[in-house]
Amino acid sequence: MTPSPSMSSAGLLAGQVALVTGAGGGIGRGVALRFAAEGAAVAVHCRTSDEGARAVVARIEESGGRAVVLRGDLTGEDECRRVVREAAEWGGGRLDALVNNAGVQPVQELAGMTVADWRGVVDANVLSVFACTQAAAEVMREQEGRGDGEGESGGGGAGGGGGSVTHVASIEAAHPAPGHAHYSASKAAVVMHARSAALEYGPYGIRVNTVSPGLVDREGLADDWPEGVRRWQQAAPVGRLGRPEDIGDACVFLASRLASWISGHDLVVDGGVSARPTW
Repeated sequence: MTPSPSMSSAGLLAGQVALVTGAGGGIGRGVALRFAAEGAAVAVHCRTSDEGARAVVARIEESGGRAVVLRGDLTGEDECRRVVREAAEWGGGRLDALVNNAGVQPVQELAGMTVADWRGVVDANVLSVFACTQAAAEVMREQEGRGDGEGESGGGGAGGGGGSVTHVASIEAAHPAPGHAHYSASKAAVVMHARSAALEYGPYGIRVNTVSPGLVDREGLADDWPEGVRRWQQAAPVGRLGRPEDIGDACVFLASRLASWISGHDLVVDGGVSARPTW
């Protein structure tokens, strides 16, 4: 079970304003709760999971934190910009951290896939990352640094702004699975976008990284895919599936001052599965 957030002025993200997309459930919920537990005020984005997003906000507020639900379909550029703008306005004109988690993961063979099918995944997983990052960077590059002169998020570029952007990618960016060609290609694009954005936004104190999860548990997964779960548990050196808070911890680290000299990096969080030989 994800631990309840506990607000603390000594938290790694104390004073930050963060936007987490796709935070109504699963990994996004784990990220939002961990950000709040480390002291951030969190804008919780959702597209359709309103009830889940409201539950996340309620948990944060019950623990003394600040949070708000923002709704929007991030497959369109205008909606991406609106959600980012509303998050910054809610945060008093600041946006210190963006976690691009929203996305889809359909299963479909290449043989029957249409261009519309392909574009549906790319728009959800890549366009949203591009447009939200661009909009967030416009806010981050203009805001003053915080804390020790490097910014609360460890920015501190020559331009005086600062912030962090973290994309939630996947180990499938490098290790594709059957039926996931569009998903794997989209996540590979997300990893490369982060590296490119790290180059271009670095002078403004904005760090951009990716977190690539392995198989993360969800309610009913063991019943829906028992063989896959069994194979994963056997393959993972740590012997278990991931938890949403495992990904949340990685995102907290990358948004914190502890990662002030880390940018353009893909942090794999998969229990060691990628270390296993394939021959």
